[in-house]
Amino acid sequence: MFGYIARRLLATIPVMAVVAVLVFMLLRLTAGDPAAIIAGDNATSQDVAAIREKLGLDRPIVEQFVIWLGRILQGDFGESFFFKKTVAELIVGRVEPTLALAVCTLFLAVATAVPLGVIAAWKRGTWIDRGVMGLSVFGFSVPVFVIGYALIYLFAIELAWLPVQGYQPLAEGFGGFLERMVLPSITLAVIYVALIARITRASVLEVMNADYVRTARAKGLGELPVLVRHVLRNAAVPIVTVIGLGVALLIGGVVVTESVFSIPGLGRLTVDAVLARDYPTVQAVVLLFSAVYVVINLLVDLTYTFLDPRIRY
Repeated sequence: MFGYIARRLLATIPVMAVVAVLVFMLLRLTAGDPAAIIAGDNATSQDVAAIREKLGLDRPIVEQFVIWLGRILQGDFGESFFFKKTVAELIVGRVEPTLALAVCTLFLAVATAVPLGVIAAWKRGTWIDRGVMGLSVFGFSVPVFVIGYALIYLFAIELAWLPVQGYQPLAEGFGGFLERMVLPSITLAVIYVALIARITRASVLEVMNADYVRTARAKGLGELPVLVRHVLRNAAVPIVTVIGLGVALLIGGVVVTESVFSIPGLGRLTVDAVLARDYPTVQAVVLLFSAVYVVINLLVDLTYTFLDPRIRY
């Protein structure tokens, strides 16, 4: 087990290195000059040149990358061109809203999708099954921002049940925090529920035809114990896998959802930094999201050994 963990951890190093190179190069090769943006519309060419020299943007790209990588390895993500703060300060100040949104979405999606998938498989071919699969298709088809604006119009504007936008830290009160997390969490959870429910249904259907399930029923066990103890437990590996892979959808959805609901998290920070061509901030946030995705998939792989005793590394 420890050898496997060590190998997986070492395997993340080249993955993160490739991500770092791609992000660095893509930002540099796109059109636009951050020095001109920082200088403003009334700046002269000498002002822009001075800013480029100060930021090191006048150096060759390879030299810029080597300097940036050396600082990253020392834990220095640099200073934001646009926000005039260190990138570390920006990230620390934006982590809580994003983490709260991700945790609430993950809890809501798993708590909703797994039972829906199990019920759809159990009632295969009925209107319940068709309804769940229809919702799954809907979740994949409708963009996140459309769902977000529709929920805002219905529950915040027409019914006036919930706030339109914004975020309240948990330390300032659980009620206000929950009110502002309901709509963003539902918006982001829709596509995640669609993904998990479909995989859960397919996995449960495959296990329900196994011999040990028929044996459990022949022994007189009720349908609920059979579904929970035998079917769902043995179908858990594909479900856990898709939950881990769905983190990529979650990360991408956070950027859009935070923009729609004006949540001051890492997703909103990413959008603002991209529009301002703030290289250090974009690079640090993308690397952070990539690291989170790699760690989540590592934890998923390790979870397999607990869910299925047949798996040994």
